[in-house]
Amino acid sequence: MNLRYGMEIRAATPAEAPGLVTLLAEAGLRAEPRELADRLATLRQGPATALVALQWGPPSGAVLLHWHPTLTGAPVARITLLLVAAAQRRQGIGRLLLKAAAQAARVAGCDRLEIATPPGAADLQGFCMATGFAAAGGSFVRSLRKQN
Repeated sequence: MNLRYGMEIRAATPAEAPGLVTLLAEAGLRAEPRELADRLATLRQGPATALVALQWGPPSGAVLLHWHPTLTGAPVARITLLLVAAAQRRQGIGRLLLKAAAQAARVAGCDRLEIATPPGAADLQGFCMATGFAAAGGSFVRSLRKQN
């Protein structure tokens, strides 16, 4: 559990499914609460984690992170979803979620974090650049280890 300015960042549980459905709908993504609850439970069993930012009420944001082994080194973590409620943007929630995702990736043994950005997602691309990511093809990449 990570608390900062009244914001809690923690692993998503099936109980958050109704609030996450609302957050996803705001981004134009559809999901049913029951199916999403099942997916959240399944994620806990694999090389992935879903984290939510909670202040009060429904989730203010969410990040979905997967990691996989590579042939050339340590596993790589990939953020496949990063959402912050529109009314709560520009309050540091995305940065807190990113920090928590990076910590989860380090614990999983990863040394690199990637974010896939869809074409035309200028806000997300700007966020990536502002948080230390470098463009790499159709995604952004950032080292999770300190550079000497």
